[in-house]
Amino acid sequence: MGEQHAQPRHEHTGETVELLQALIRNECVNDGSPDSGNEVRNADLLQTYLEGGGLDVQRFTSRPGRTSVVARIQGSDPTAPSLCIMGHTDVVPVNASGWTNDPFGGELIDGEVWGRGAIDMLNMTASMAVAFKHLATSGFRPKGTLIYFGVADEEAGGVWGAEWMVDHHWDAIGAEFMVTEIGGWSQGEHDGAVRVPIFVAEKGIAGRRLRVRGTPGHGSRPYGADNALIKAAAVITRLADYTGHPRVDEAWRSEVAVMQVPDELKAALVDPGRVRAALEQLPEAVASRCHSKTHNTFSPNMVQGGQKFNMIPDTVDIDVDIRSLPGVTQADIDREVHEALGELAHHVEVIAPEFCRDSTASPFGDNQLWSAIQRRTRSVYPGAELIPSLATGGTDSPFFRDKGTIAYGTGIYSPAVTLASFGSRFHGNDERIDAESLGLAADFWIGVATDVLT
Repeated sequence: MGEQHAQPRHEHTGETVELLQALIRNECVNDGSPDSGNEVRNADLLQTYLEGGGLDVQRFTSRPGRTSVVARIQGSDPTAPSLCIMGHTDVVPVNASGWTNDPFGGELIDGEVWGRGAIDMLNMTASMAVAFKHLATSGFRPKGTLIYFGVADEEAGGVWGAEWMVDHHWDAIGAEFMVTEIGGWSQGEHDGAVRVPIFVAEKGIAGRRLRVRGTPGHGSRPYGADNALIKAAAVITRLADYTGHPRVDEAWRSEVAVMQVPDELKAALVDPGRVRAALEQLPEAVASRCHSKTHNTFSPNMVQGGQKFNMIPDTVDIDVDIRSLPGVTQADIDREVHEALGELAHHVEVIAPEFCRDSTASPFGDNQLWSAIQRRTRSVYPGAELIPSLATGGTDSPFFRDKGTIAYGTGIYSPAVTLASFGSRFHGNDERIDAESLGLAADFWIGVATDVLT
């Protein structure tokens, strides 16, 4: 099917669709290696777009090809709160064979823009830019400063993007408030009100490499051998069977309160002693999400070892993705790893990677940004209830929170975007976003910025 240009339902829909299509087509794929991403292509695009509105755009290059852009609408009152709207310009790799349409075609098909990044998160990067340009060209004169930040390298932890910018150019992006991915879709109704998640906290990254030792030997004589690979298999099984220690906090209680499950099950989900049993009563996809929000998680995802098929291996490395809850330290994680391994622990060397960070959280409910998000969400969904939520994946918010910024993952989507559809398309096949959501989002950012800064 070719492109189909439906009549925009919101003032900024068409412009946001076109910018998103161009961002997708630049194919800024970040595979995690230092020289991937080539976000300079999207940086050039955003700079040209914003300068078309008479804005000055700063460019910051952490290493060749890894360019971020910043634009500002300077406030009149240095004491007024400032707001940074941040969208990343890179996307994750894709297996094109699993897609119905070209993952980098950016086609508009049946009212939806298709392509890698349409959900994560070029849609927001585009709608934020459209909103920012509209404010600049419409004579917006805020008391507080508004900052647009198109950042590189979010998909690989932010080393060449947000982390580098915070460490080297905080004066360009620092703000009292910041908004970025994710959140803003409708989770259905509760007591007549639509529920909309706003991500106020994020799990920490605490991965470990588990190095298992054995004794080398000839593969033709396996009996009684000290085979590191066999011990590694036992270690992996132990991690998979580990139940851990459930934790319950205010954000989780808020999420459970609006879940459409029986009251007795709600009570169990907020009781650390009963969470595990309660999860077994939920659909698998829901249970997985609830488990991640109440547990430190341990996922062994990569194994490397052995030198030759007929040699008993003496060293095997297991890379474990570990995500930690708020309040959990790296020392706590080391203790849990030791607990999970039990008597196998003395066979394992636990190696922490260079990149680890604890969970971060922002206060919610009583500040200008929260009030603005609530007001503008309710302009789309009257009476909507904001649900403070914990992000189980990673964003660039922690770098800002570590500087004292109140940072939320938020946005707004049409009713066509549900938790299920959002989750399946996030890093998945056939990623796409409906045009109505793009128009709504641009209006949303204009409203939030106006409410916070004037």
